[in-house]
Amino acid sequence: QVQLVESGGGLVQAGGSLGLSCAASGRTFNSYTVAWFRQAPGKEREFVSAISWSGGSTKYADSVKGRATISRDNAKNTVYLQMNSLKPEDTAVYYCARARVRSTWLPLSDNGYDFWGQGTQVTVSS
Repeated sequence: QVQLVESGGGLVQAGGSLGLSCAASGRTFNSYTVAWFRQAPGKEREFVSAISWSGGSTKYADSVKGRATISRDNAKNTVYLQMNSLKPEDTAVYYCARARVRSTWLPLSDNGYDFWGQGTQVTVSS
């Protein structure tokens, strides 16, 4: 069993920055791709970014490309998402998730992930 806990959300003005963290329990976390998704009120959950187990491969949604950086520290069982130049449309609950399969694949669909955190709220004011 893997437990994921997100932190770092909050209220920020447009143009500001936030750093999100996803801390995991369980040693198998380090062997899997981890992703960030987000869900805004009234909208479906959408992919934000993913990182391979080694950190060597990353993927970003077009909506955050150039503004977001995903990274991980396997010694700390933690994955990070740094968001810069935040926009009001970035307002959402942000979730981290662990991939269902141990591979170098970076799934874009939430079906590719089986363990999820409880989410952290990010609110960007205009």
